[in-house]
Amino acid sequence: MSHATQPLADEDLFRRFRREGDAAAFETLVHRYEGELFHYLRRSLGNAELAEDVFQTTFLQVHVKRDLFEEGRRFRPWLYAIATNQAIDAQRRDRRHRMASLDRRMGGDDGDAAFVDTLSGDDPACGERLEEQEARAWTSLAVAGLPEPMQAVLELVYRRGLKYREVADALGIPLGTVKSRLHAAIHRLNLGWRRECGAQDTRGMAAVTA
Repeated sequence: MSHATQPLADEDLFRRFRREGDAAAFETLVHRYEGELFHYLRRSLGNAELAEDVFQTTFLQVHVKRDLFEEGRRFRPWLYAIATNQAIDAQRRDRRHRMASLDRRMGGDDGDAAFVDTLSGDDPACGERLEEQEARAWTSLAVAGLPEPMQAVLELVYRRGLKYREVADALGIPLGTVKSRLHAAIHRLNLGWRRECGAQDTRGMAAVTA
């Protein structure tokens, strides 16, 4: 009985490229991450064209730094570390990304829904008082208002699904820093969420008594 060939792991593909110069293996890695990594960069930068440029420079850096990849390390966190650094450099070169990012985040997506679920866990009635679209828009704006280090941790944990250790590797920070930034970000969002719910109640009462 024949068995379907299992796709090679990222690390195996990269090893082939690094040791044997296998261009097909490198191309497979690019195609494997083009959707996921591009989406991450587009959300981080708020600009599709800039995200495409950073995606290209990320894999250029993967090519250039291939000999620096440590044996036994996972490829995905290393790739995200390079992409994050390239995105930071791009942001420094183009400060206009902030307004573009805000415009794009107003639309919301599944990541925003995940944040809404997290915030409304302690007070489901609050979530019921806010329309889904309104809640997502509020969450997008609230996240955009956080310091960039907190935004980066939220993005990688909630939207990209990386484990804490992988986030630490990707951002080049200690594991404890990842946890503290995530905790601080959720705490700030929770406070803002409760204030928003209180404002909703106040507006509702004003409408009834008007």
